[in-house]
Amino acid sequence: MKKGREKMFDSVIIGAGVAGCVAARELAEAGKKVLVLEQRDHIGGNCYDEKDEHGILIHKYGPHIFHTKAQRAYDYLSRFTEWYAFGHEVVANVHGRLIPVPFNLNTLHMVYEKEEADVLEKKLVDAFGMETRVPILKLREHEDPQIRQIADYVYENIFLHYTMKQWGQTPEEIDPAVTGRVPVLISYDNRYFQEPYQGMPLKGYTPMFEAMLDHPGITVETGVDARSRLDFRGNQVFFDEEAFTGEVIYTGPLDELFDCRFGRLPYRSLNFEFEYLNQEDYQGHSVVNYTVSEAFTRITEFKYLTGQKAPGTTIVREYPFAYTGAEGEIPYYSIASEENQKLYEKYQALLAGIPNVYLLGRLAEYKYYNMDAMVLRALKLTDRIQGHCS
Repeated sequence: MKKGREKMFDSVIIGAGVAGCVAARELAEAGKKVLVLEQRDHIGGNCYDEKDEHGILIHKYGPHIFHTKAQRAYDYLSRFTEWYAFGHEVVANVHGRLIPVPFNLNTLHMVYEKEEADVLEKKLVDAFGMETRVPILKLREHEDPQIRQIADYVYENIFLHYTMKQWGQTPEEIDPAVTGRVPVLISYDNRYFQEPYQGMPLKGYTPMFEAMLDHPGITVETGVDARSRLDFRGNQVFFDEEAFTGEVIYTGPLDELFDCRFGRLPYRSLNFEFEYLNQEDYQGHSVVNYTVSEAFTRITEFKYLTGQKAPGTTIVREYPFAYTGAEGEIPYYSIASEENQKLYEKYQALLAGIPNVYLLGRLAEYKYYNMDAMVLRALKLTDRIQGHCS
């Protein structure tokens, strides 16, 4: 970009994932000229999808399923896509047997003999009611030993080993709050999510984001490392060596924006092992979690996610590992702890005196957000920038 060209833009957004795309569209529709810079060679962030060499639509960075209770999030994305109605069902491979997760009443009747399962079902319904989600921590504290027994089964066979693989932690290191969020679903609904709006963009996520960024007020540049273009001096932002007074929305890793000067924020990353099989079906399910065996955490079979009809099938295995910042690695999941939060706040303080820089998204805020929450957060931020009450 030539010197002075940045004056053509009112807003600069770093990152073209969910957060960046929604923010760009909103600001452009408000009349601003928006520049979106994306480090990768494509838009869509981790939701990016594409057809592989066999013509099967795959999610390059693991499966993403849209689900929400928030009609605003659903309606917003519906402006840019039609939907393939999809109720996501996950099973866990527990010692070679496939059982529905979250653990529900169907799972209960698979794990226990009928007489015992009937008794346990009645106890669960009497204690908590039908169509409820009960954290296993609550079950483990229940006075009835048979209800505690269910929680122990879930903890040992569905939660513990899977979480150790996912987060690289021993049982002693796993935050009890994480355990407490693992639910038992008192229902015969096998869907992984129970929200009223759920599905997949009919033509894929990438076309949805392309439609979102298709606006005369938006310029997108991919393959650009924003750190080479952005600088902070005193309480000012400099963009391409000139002072920039418009909005800068940053959605990337905050520590890396400052070259990890205080040390690297810990993340978990993933390796994906894709495989095409010359057969109609591999596992009969969109996702199978391996909760007590294997080095990988799950296998996704993409045809079941998207309703595609194609000869053969493509699967992917996911292997978690600790993010190091090495070339090609991607930070996926922030690791919540008091120590990590304090480190994040040191980086956050570096921007405290610069009023036109905004942090948005999983990486920039060092928090986990589902897709719908990210849409809503981007809308709230752009409303605030525009001076709306929201």
